[in-house]
Amino acid sequence: MNESVSVRTKLSIIAVAMLTFTGILIETSLNVTFPTLMRIFGKSLSTVQLLTTGYLLMVSLVMGSTAFLLKRFKAKKLFMTAISLALLGLALCFIATNFWILMLGRLLQATSTGIATPLMFSVIFNKVPEKRWGTYSGIAAMLISIAPAIGPSYGGIMNHYFSWRMIFAFVFMILLIALMIGIINFEDNSISKNEKFDTFSFVLLIIFLIAFEFSIQQLGYNLLIALFLALLGIVFLIVFIKRSLRKKQPLLDLRILKNKYLSLRLGNYVILQFVNIASSFIIPIFAETFLHVNSLVAGLVLLPASLLGACVAPFAGKWYDDVGPNYPILVGNTLMTLGIAVFVILTDKLTVPLIIVFYVLVNLGFNMTFGNVMTDAGKVVLRNQKADQNSLFSMSQQYAGSIGTAVMASVITIVGNESTSSYEAIKLGGHLGFVILLILAVIGLICALILRKKN
Repeated sequence: MNESVSVRTKLSIIAVAMLTFTGILIETSLNVTFPTLMRIFGKSLSTVQLLTTGYLLMVSLVMGSTAFLLKRFKAKKLFMTAISLALLGLALCFIATNFWILMLGRLLQATSTGIATPLMFSVIFNKVPEKRWGTYSGIAAMLISIAPAIGPSYGGIMNHYFSWRMIFAFVFMILLIALMIGIINFEDNSISKNEKFDTFSFVLLIIFLIAFEFSIQQLGYNLLIALFLALLGIVFLIVFIKRSLRKKQPLLDLRILKNKYLSLRLGNYVILQFVNIASSFIIPIFAETFLHVNSLVAGLVLLPASLLGACVAPFAGKWYDDVGPNYPILVGNTLMTLGIAVFVILTDKLTVPLIIVFYVLVNLGFNMTFGNVMTDAGKVVLRNQKADQNSLFSMSQQYAGSIGTAVMASVITIVGNESTSSYEAIKLGGHLGFVILLILAVIGLICALILRKKN
């Protein structure tokens, strides 16, 4: 079998990875600007953090429809649509005169990322030989991981030395390069014109995702509203699942989850992203408030570990190709669990150097595992189900990131309601947040141990 990968395919993957990269870069770089944006626009943390949770929620909504999009539209057309939306969103953010214009720009960028991420993995799984999926998924994971690696530092530098608006200006230039690469190299693929979009299922999915998201955000303000929204979301989720299992051409074919191996891999995948995004959200805020460092230092504390983790991703993918899933995935989950455990034990003793060291364990574990979990899950579905698996995994991990951010913000808000100062709220809220992440990391490790036996 020919295992070579064409130059056009490689450049296509790079172009769409750059597009995904910019969305994640801004998502994480804005976290360190929250105190500045709160002051400029006169908004609370619960409102300003919508720039992250709202972005991730919109990405999740769009990814819920990408199984249809990938089957119905040619890859190049999807790429051009996504990058056009991203450029428009960046322009709006740069000129934003109030918070809601900034929010609109972020939602346009989220729509772009929601198309781009599944498209990138679709190109890999359709154009790259199966024996090299691990390597190329690792490379893609590296390109994406570099974004949260430099995001907080990038945001801190721009906000400290220039202006938060410059965050969007630099990214605009990166997207112009990606646009030129994509126009020249993106190859069209075969499509099915018989695919029909299930609008009702999409509405059900939207209501579930939004209701459940806002139920978490309301936990620190109104428990009754939070419970009502959670119940509403669960009801619509149940209706969505039943409809998906019944229809011949569902929006998202959930029948693939009858495969227990796939389901456990999905659970692990969701937990990895929850812990990753939630920790990158709470650590800079913890550093700024509890350790009294500026936004530049708060952003830089994540940089060494994140860069190291991003560099490990392609090697972890190659390791997967060579020895299979057991060792890379099990070792990665173990490292992440140990890293979060140390944050829990030493919360009130943390310093900038200690955060840097402990976050190395967390990020190495994440990058060693993340791409390999999705690659391994892709090997237990039929070819005609890959678009559904791709869409489901991409949507779930993005929504996990959105929920992770909302949970951390709610924890801080709830603790803050009972605390006498923001210092005390961040200290206690940070500790409780790390405890939640540790519980989830242990569950992810258990998933890996169960599937190690199956392998």
